Amino acid sequence: MSQLTPARRALALIALALGGFAIGSTEFVAMGLLPNIAQALLPHQYGVDPEAGIAHAGWLVSAYALGVVVGAPTIAAMSAKFPRKGLILVLLVGFVLATVASAVLPSFGLVLVARFVAGLPHGAYFGIASIVAGDIMGPGKRGKGIAMVLLGLSVANVVGVPAITWVGQVASWRVAYGVVALLFALTFLAVLAFVPRSARDEHATIGRELRAFRVPQVWMVMGLGAVGFGGFFAVYSYISPLVQNVTGLPESFVPLVLVVVGVGMVVGGVLGGHLADHSVKRTIYVGMFALIGALLVTVLTAQWAWGVFLGAFLLGATSSAIPPAVQSRLMDVAGDARTIAAALNHSAFNIGNSLGAALGGAVIAAGFGFTAPGWLGIVLALLGVLMTMVSYGAERRTARRAALRSSSPSTGPITSPVPIV
Repeated sequence: MSQLTPARRALALIALALGGFAIGSTEFVAMGLLPNIAQALLPHQYGVDPEAGIAHAGWLVSAYALGVVVGAPTIAAMSAKFPRKGLILVLLVGFVLATVASAVLPSFGLVLVARFVAGLPHGAYFGIASIVAGDIMGPGKRGKGIAMVLLGLSVANVVGVPAITWVGQVASWRVAYGVVALLFALTFLAVLAFVPRSARDEHATIGRELRAFRVPQVWMVMGLGAVGFGGFFAVYSYISPLVQNVTGLPESFVPLVLVVVGVGMVVGGVLGGHLADHSVKRTIYVGMFALIGALLVTVLTAQWAWGVFLGAFLLGATSSAIPPAVQSRLMDVAGDARTIAAALNHSAFNIGNSLGAALGGAVIAAGFGFTAPGWLGIVLALLGVLMTMVSYGAERRTARRAALRSSSPSTGPITSPVPIV
């Protein structure tokens, strides 16, 4: 894609980032509207026990995340040979239809199914769009290309999620999802107009892509993303009740807190893309410890307005600085299975999304309060650090064994005084 003019390259990257913006909006808007959704779809439970009703509505967050987990590897493996631009357009059509269904279906159970279906294209979109963006950016700039696509998701948390949350509070959560469907339709048109065609990978097969699952390091890095980022989602999934019940701010402040989370995500995403191109390992370690610090700040200062805003910024910045590095590492350890590796990053993070939302809702429903998900998040993030250490430790041991094998004489006389049996 080196023949692209700078203007065409910029427009193509913006179109791909717009998809990230729409996906960020559909994924995170529910978190600011959980009380509204619970009141509308679970009126009896919400009327008897608001905390239990909100925790039950949190299943919508988990359902979307599970859709990502299922859809990312499945779609990526089955479509590895397809032209990437055409596949992105098909995925965007799927987003439009599932989001419209989320807006119009009448019961909680049906909306739950719609949110699961809406999550299916998520990981495949980000994975394939990241590969295309990396190709557009050129050699040595893969981290920046990945960060550019993810930047759309971060910007969604500055502009899209707060604005659509406000629309949902003023009009209806159903109207909010209608706005999200419109964003996906606009992304379809932008990708159609500006993203260049790319040659299909004629050597790609489902078997080659699925071989990534035989690589232990792939599972280790996915574990890092799933468990480590469960800590962030345990808090973010219930940011609305935290702001209203712990900090004591009115509902109108929730979009402002979401804006601050989004600003942090933009800052962290840009920084993370640059750092990942310099050192993937250092970026992951520093980012994970920074996430633990952000969770601690949030838990300890959430009772004050300044504390909840500071915690929101730090959570946004630390959570978005790490994904470009994690995705780069997955693509490195997966070998030729580049398409599925890029998508698996989002499966891992959405396992964390589902895990964090489910466990966060469980501790709230158990009566531990709305700060309990923060303490849970710290434990999950520490487990993520442990998985990172295990992953890199295994890599060092493998490298040492390979070095020993390569240095051992394979021909010529045996000079060792010890007889070899």
